[in-house]
Amino acid sequence: MKKFGLIGYPLGHSFSKKKKFGLIGYPLGHSFSKNFFNEKFHSENIDAEYVNFEIPSIEEFPQIIKTNPNLAGLNVTIPYKEKVISYLDELDKDAQEIGAVNVIKVEHTKGGVKLKGYNSDLIGFVQSIEALLEPYHKKALILGTGGASKAIHQGLKQLGLETLFVSRSKHNDEVITYEEITPEIMQDYKVIVNCTPVGMYPKADECPNIPYELLTPQHLLYDLLYNPNTTLFMKKGSDQGAIVKNGLEMLLLQAFGAWDIWNS
Repeated sequence: MKKFGLIGYPLGHSFSKKKKFGLIGYPLGHSFSKNFFNEKFHSENIDAEYVNFEIPSIEEFPQIIKTNPNLAGLNVTIPYKEKVISYLDELDKDAQEIGAVNVIKVEHTKGGVKLKGYNSDLIGFVQSIEALLEPYHKKALILGTGGASKAIHQGLKQLGLETLFVSRSKHNDEVITYEEITPEIMQDYKVIVNCTPVGMYPKADECPNIPYELLTPQHLLYDLLYNPNTTLFMKKGSDQGAIVKNGLEMLLLQAFGAWDIWNS
């Protein structure tokens, strides 16, 4: 059994001053965060590094905290945005309401390590869609019911839109299936947000199964995906005159949001 020092780190552990940040998820081949933050640290002369923690099970999470004494913050991606919550000491209000976390602030106190969860997906999404909304955008369809869709639901709610989830299978009354999307629903719900991985590279020839022929220039199609730059979902929308946007700006804004949280 390992012997631990005052704050839970193995005795004889090396403490360098360089701050460490990182990403937990599995798999992490597609991760944007590592390049983004390491380039930021290099260009702004920040003495820090950003590493990927590719863990096949969330049960390995405490070990990451224990063996990285300089850890100051983490990003969380699929499939751990919900599973990580039980390991945290505190959640901010938005993360609590959403029920998903994509940013963890790691604070080192005399009493030990304190972990607080946040959701910067919400911040990034709201900031990136707000300018595109028109007075007739009153209702939104959210495609998918995973961790990301919860932040989108909360963001749309904050912007005053009514939402309806669409999924391949019916979970409850707040969810309809793709087969249940009627012309009336398409007429009422003029904002459609894709929170599924359908259409992501390398399967770029796929798209969510919605009736694209019922789209109009008043519709706004927002895809959380950004690879490819223009997904088939977006292309089919713009072919009908709809406004379309991918998730790249949201991705950048949530990264800025994470940095602000870690430094708050």
